[in-house]
Amino acid sequence: MATQVLELLSTNKVFGGELRKYKFKSAALGGLDSNFNLFLPPQATSSKVPLLVYLSGLTCTEDNGAQKGGFFGPAAAKGIALLFPDTSPRGAGIEGEDADWDFGTGAGFYLNATNPKFSKHYNMLTHVTFELPQVLGVADLPIDFSRQSIFGHSIRLYTSSFDSVVFQYRSVSAFSPICNPINCPWGQKAFNGYLQGGVSEAKEQYDATELIKSHTNPVNILIDYGTGDNFYKQGQLLPENFLKAARDAGHDESQVEVRSQEGYDHSYYFISTFAADHINFHAKFI
Repeated sequence: MATQVLELLSTNKVFGGELRKYKFKSAALGGLDSNFNLFLPPQATSSKVPLLVYLSGLTCTEDNGAQKGGFFGPAAAKGIALLFPDTSPRGAGIEGEDADWDFGTGAGFYLNATNPKFSKHYNMLTHVTFELPQVLGVADLPIDFSRQSIFGHSIRLYTSSFDSVVFQYRSVSAFSPICNPINCPWGQKAFNGYLQGGVSEAKEQYDATELIKSHTNPVNILIDYGTGDNFYKQGQLLPENFLKAARDAGHDESQVEVRSQEGYDHSYYFISTFAADHINFHAKFI
């Protein structure tokens, strides 16, 4: 994959560190421009720092977590860099990609599409896990890529790497993730659209509940969801399914913790409330 040159769009000082917005032409996304935000804590001025990657949810861009998450103070205190990728390609011009809020633009689902209609551009799995670390590394930014973890609205990139030779992320945490996507409307819609093999193909690669069933090696997973979350009530999130599968596979509370937070909804008010908890969780591993 050809290395692309980063263009610095803006920079802001925050909690003694620096938030930078970059743009580059993404080979993984078929040559489209892609933006991301990168927070470098104050410790990055004197040494390399670990990296925590934030995955935003449906309809979001690279800005939502950065602007609303409340992550910078805790990350600065722990000396952790934060990477905020976009959620999907932008401007692919594919028929139907802007027809629905939960599919297409703003809803890339962090997978590599195998449906030929989407496979040139919708490769967020490669973009997040391979391309962005490569681009940041070539830019010689002060990041220690041997110490990475991932958090946000998805746990799939962590569980999808179970069979990898190199386990890229040391830990994962999530706020209201889609835990069992092959069994909920959001996941079924995405998989049947992006993947040539639909739900059957997704079951092997992208469903965290299915993947944890056969994974017996130690893991580090924290999930929070709100009991007042309408999407939880509608059966989109299914955290109980994931917890049962994890326990059946032998993962106790020291490895997998799923917390129900009474009365909280799906908003960034919920996420910002538990932001420090999640940063501190990852600090134990990176």
